Amino acid sequence: MSKSVDLNADMGESFGPCIMGDDETLLDIVTSANIACGCHAGDWDVMDRTMRAAVQRGVGIGAHPGFADLQGFGRRRMTLSHESLGNLIRYQLGAARAMARAAGGEVRHLKLHGALANMAAEDQAMARACYGAALSVAPEITIMVLAGTAQQAAVAELGCKAACEIFADRAYNDDATLVDRSLPDAVIHDPGTASERIVKMVQVGAIIAESGKHIPTRIVSICLHGDTPEAIELARMMRAALEIADISLASFEGATV
Repeated sequence: MSKSVDLNADMGESFGPCIMGDDETLLDIVTSANIACGCHAGDWDVMDRTMRAAVQRGVGIGAHPGFADLQGFGRRRMTLSHESLGNLIRYQLGAARAMARAAGGEVRHLKLHGALANMAAEDQAMARACYGAALSVAPEITIMVLAGTAQQAAVAELGCKAACEIFADRAYNDDATLVDRSLPDAVIHDPGTASERIVKMVQVGAIIAESGKHIPTRIVSICLHGDTPEAIELARMMRAALEIADISLASFEGATV
């Protein structure tokens, strides 16, 4: 029986006249879009354009909140109280929901960005604080989590709808966390290599770490980063590789984990 997965991309990360990524083209390939909410990247005009383009193509809209760190692109670790973290998530999700509705769509999922996501992948209480805040605004929302990490444990504890994702263009540690970007080969730039490893992961139902270790996990969605130069080539090659392997692409249905 053929398998089906969602293909998502982080986007909406341009800011004013500074363009990052080719969101319009990427939206023709992916099935879900994680759209920056203005704190780590993006602005209100970029959010509007990206969400309208997603609605036109029938691509699922997700809020992509991060730390308030425009200069560091949300990739610098910060220390905030759980109360403040919750408010940071509510603030960004509220903006995303308003912009999506104005564009004729709805925010159906939420996915943490950058350093915030990496920290929540290591700290279940932190993940629970972020996700609980999102659910306080939108109880029906699906939380997209890094498969096999503290993020997944947090949504299981909360009992909310969730979608487990793996990364196409990032290397993994043995505990299912991502290799730090400061280390060599943490980001996979070759589309062929990325596509081949993702097909294998979906087929075996496991994350394959850099060491070769297999970490069995549920895989609902595959992510690639829209800000990398090879994002479009990677998305096209990956979609083709998945289809050749009889793995179809379709927007996910959130379920409890």
